[in-house]
Amino acid sequence: MVQIIKDMNEFKTFLTAAGHKLAVVEFSSTWCGPCKRMCPIFHAMSVKYQNVFFANVDVNNSPELAETCHIRGIPTFQMFKKSQKVTLFSRIKRIICCYRSGVMSNPIFEFCGADAKILEAKIQELM
Repeated sequence: MVQIIKDMNEFKTFLTAAGHKLAVVEFSSTWCGPCKRMCPIFHAMSVKYQNVFFANVDVNNSPELAETCHIRGIPTFQMFKKSQKVTLFSRIKRIICCYRSGVMSNPIFEFCGADAKILEAKIQELM
């Protein structure tokens, strides 16, 4: 299920509820064509990945939240764990481990665009 986030308080509550689990937040708008294409895919992923928290923020209804999260284009997907955006620095231990085992992954933690394959691959990587 995709939770609709309308303001910063709801956003903080959502991230707190996710705890150590992956939280994926889609920033979109109802007028955006690529957002409309991603909407049913994003909802299907929320059913498929029951151990991941999914939310949507309409940037027109929540411009302050979009600005706080540095949204420059839509759709944008951001990943969070422990109420913090997953970043290169928060993943440093994993990267070192992967480097030692000879496997390096691309440290993307946010992307803009309607590519369902990239979104699903990133969810699987960060779960």
